[in-house]
Amino acid sequence: MHKEDKGRVIAELTARLRETEALIVTDYRGLTMPQLDALRDRLIEHGGRFTVVKNTLTRRAAGEAGVEALLAMLEGPSAIAFIESGGNLVEVARALSDSARETRVLVIRGGLMQGRTIGPADVDALAKLPPFDVLRAQVLGTITAPLTNMLALLNAPLQNLVGLIEARIEQLGGLDSAPAAVAEEAAAAISEPAGAEEPGGSDEAAEQPDESEGSAAAAPSAEAPAVETGEESAQESDDQEVSDGGG
Repeated sequence: MHKEDKGRVIAELTARLRETEALIVTDYRGLTMPQLDALRDRLIEHGGRFTVVKNTLTRRAAGEAGVEALLAMLEGPSAIAFIESGGNLVEVARALSDSARETRVLVIRGGLMQGRTIGPADVDALAKLPPFDVLRAQVLGTITAPLTNMLALLNAPLQNLVGLIEARIEQLGGLDSAPAAVAEEAAAAISEPAGAEEPGGSDEAAEQPDESEGSAAAAPSAEAPAVETGEESAQESDDQEVSDGGG
């Protein structure tokens, strides 16, 4: 490669390293050209650009861009997946992980994410995250769950009242007969004075005999035989005296 070409490549790599927010470094040894092309096409769909680089030129570009953490990953044949602005890092990581698992050739060395170094395990963890739409729905669900619970608590009394009304309507025979029955109940409640005694309550109380009077009335009947026995004894004495005198 001519010196001018090397300078142009270093300048391009330096600009890309400065602009990119994330990148993943891989070892592509053993991949066939069809496999490389298929992987490139899949990464392009998610805002990633898969570039085979020369380590010597990339080291110079990393030094000029101020990303020295990249130097430790440049050992052996290297290819870097640059995530462009608006790209999906999760989907790029998933595509690389799938390729490594399917081909058993591609090796993920690590990467950089917003200036922080990430290892192969971090890339694998990113690949296992749910799709962005699902993740966003989960986050929104977590945020709105307390509000939903509060609304349910506020609506609970009203729902209970509606349930009671519906149950009462069914008890009164449905919507057709419910208004008349409700009107009758309301009229009865208005016409009946508050605190009125039940009919016949005082008469029953007046007619109910007192237990003490009943006991007193029963006592003379129990003593009557004793009085009657005394009179008979007196009569028998008189008859005896008349009989003796006459004799």
